[in-house]
Amino acid sequence: MSTLQYYVYYKFDPDRIEEVRAVVNVLFDEVSAAMGVRGQWQRRRDDPSTFMETYTDIVAPDEFARALKLAIAKAGFSGLGIARITEIFQCA
Repeated sequence: MSTLQYYVYYKFDPDRIEEVRAVVNVLFDEVSAAMGVRGQWQRRRDDPSTFMETYTDIVAPDEFARALKLAIAKAGFSGLGIARITEIFQCA
């Protein structure tokens, strides 16, 4: 069975980075506790307003999707007013 990679990207004013970082850290802690997967946070090299969360080697996609949804709610990400776009890839 092939594993999945989740890429979640969004844009926000870089002046808010500390506010958003605090929420993302809680989100990562919650996902890690539930699934044993630690996300990574990245910023686009040529656009300081675009950020991405990456989650790799996901073997239980349904469980991961539920855990991510719960973590987003618990971290309060929706309160930031930032739209999340999720892309899911598998090895070809």
